[in-house]
Amino acid sequence: MHYDTHSSGLPDPEFQPGFYDGVTLKRVLAWVLDTAVIGTLTVLFGFATLFVGFFFFPVVFLALSVVYRITTIAAKSATPGMRVVGIEFRNREGHQLTPGEAALHTIFYLISLTFFLPQVISWGMMLMTQRRQGLHDVLLGTAAINRPRL
Repeated sequence: MHYDTHSSGLPDPEFQPGFYDGVTLKRVLAWVLDTAVIGTLTVLFGFATLFVGFFFFPVVFLALSVVYRITTIAAKSATPGMRVVGIEFRNREGHQLTPGEAALHTIFYLISLTFFLPQVISWGMMLMTQRRQGLHDVLLGTAAINRPRL
């Protein structure tokens, strides 16, 4: 008999591995798609402000990234890029993320991207942990899973 000592509502990777198959690669593809969308929105903002926005490109890109991630994850527990590749986030109870959890996930994600060591640790964890969780996922008790079929 198997007991989950973590009392998690997330799918058990030992008994339901399909929820985690290919998730790391899908997260990379989703990141590329989302970054392209955010970059495009940033460029459009630059044109809409008669090129003044281009002087603040990093700040505008970061601000749009935060708004994009929080609003889309809060609404559907996934960014548009994640929806395209068929993955979504779940919290430790196995439910979709709340708006507060989406905000925390975005903040922790951006912090891990800002510093080299947490980023490397996070990628290593996504490759080696059973649930393919990054550092920010483990800290928050979240996981990206293949979207369940209804």
